[in-house]
Amino acid sequence: MELEPFRPAYHFTPPTAWLNDPNGLVYYDGEYHLFYQHHPDSTVWGPMHWGHAVSRDLVNWRHLPIALAPDELGTIFSGSAVIDWHNTAGFGPEAMIASYTYHDSDARQSQAIAYSLDNGRTWTKYAGNPVIPPPANLRDFRDPKLLWYDNGRGGGHWVMALAAGRAVLFYTSPNLLDWQPAGSFGFGYGAMGGVWETPDLFELPVTGTAESRWVLTVGIGDNAPAGGSGTHYFIGQFDGQTFTSDNPKETVLWADYGADFYAAQSWSSAPDGRRIWLAWLNNWQYANQIPTTTWRGAMTIPRELRLVPTPEGIRLAQTAVPELTQLRQHKQHWHKVTLQSGTPFVPEVSSDRLEIIAELETPIEANSLGIRLRLGDGEATAVGYTPKSQLLFVDRTTAGQSAFNYNFASVHTAPFAPAEGLLKLHIFVDRASIEVLANDGLISFSEQIFPGAASVGVELFAEGTAVTVRNLEIYQLSAAQFRPLHTTADGQLPAAVAAP
Repeated sequence: MELEPFRPAYHFTPPTAWLNDPNGLVYYDGEYHLFYQHHPDSTVWGPMHWGHAVSRDLVNWRHLPIALAPDELGTIFSGSAVIDWHNTAGFGPEAMIASYTYHDSDARQSQAIAYSLDNGRTWTKYAGNPVIPPPANLRDFRDPKLLWYDNGRGGGHWVMALAAGRAVLFYTSPNLLDWQPAGSFGFGYGAMGGVWETPDLFELPVTGTAESRWVLTVGIGDNAPAGGSGTHYFIGQFDGQTFTSDNPKETVLWADYGADFYAAQSWSSAPDGRRIWLAWLNNWQYANQIPTTTWRGAMTIPRELRLVPTPEGIRLAQTAVPELTQLRQHKQHWHKVTLQSGTPFVPEVSSDRLEIIAELETPIEANSLGIRLRLGDGEATAVGYTPKSQLLFVDRTTAGQSAFNYNFASVHTAPFAPAEGLLKLHIFVDRASIEVLANDGLISFSEQIFPGAASVGVELFAEGTAVTVRNLEIYQLSAAQFRPLHTTADGQLPAAVAAP
């Protein structure tokens, strides 16, 4: 029996032990840095460190030594990283600066920084930490997101967005060391069913217009659409001090309708103005219980973000980064396939790692239509659409192992009206997950699944009437490279490790 039957082939996982939130995503000198919440001594959550890996292409990764470890001020919770291009902090030219939350033995939370002068290989914690002490009246006060705000007049200042209960607080600084409170946002806006965590803040152009908008993304710890933790976002304006939403308080915009998309963070300083992010592919309802062995926790695929106008307003859309196409191997392609009601179309595909691009017509007479994945031995995960109710769904009630938590075997839905009666699906299947990007990424589902090794089939289905599949592409995918830590002759980790 294989020791790690659910280790992904192309999703990032830690070499061993526990992983949760992505942290400190920053691009510098040809490398994408991925730091992450890490408990190196267990496969369940515990004293938090920052794990570390680098990539040149967002697909293949090299593991590096732990970047930040607990000390007398506390454990190392989530945060972000930037390049101090103009040496505002005085640590050195183009220093890499990490901002993170200390969580002390009394559960108080404060904000701190560390810096690296060797491209993130070694780190020095600032002697004046914490740069923002724990407030007297807030228990939840964490997950700093740093950005430089350009005032358009040749100057600017640093901004820190912090999660605080069910709100986001903003602080400003000229130098990353001295911080002053500025504005706030929340207090009744968006989803209120759980504590807010892991904010992100960035500006994007609106596709097809001369406009731009700011996007504030926030994790919510409970009561997301699929149950448990999830991620929602706001569209609006940011003036360097505070955020203003374009939408009413009651409008809730979800970044993902699946169960496993949390603590999403984007890379700072990504080349060519790209805004790329990924999320923790897990859910706090069962994160400590999923049936893996030597490791626990994975990241989603990296996705590129854009803003698009819709009849309901400006919305966030996600597409898989094009770098993932390097994994494509054998391609199968079909045009104009008719699905008869109750008679599935079964492509000759047997793989636990696939990329699927499909376009299906959605006649109102159909009760349901879609694709069953990881099919076999009574197991399947269904991605489908019900035209009468206009619901897109993922059904993982028969997706494999689920006894580890009663919440897992479930059906997740999103309201959805296909453009021009056409359902467009872009699906990534890995050994223990599926990710669905629908109609150019306006709707997404991220889901863990734990099927048996023999469940590797695919079928397309229609119920109630015949359905036309206009286009179907299926690619078998190769495995990404995850290079291990190098050690010296005496078994010690070197201070610096070469990137891929």
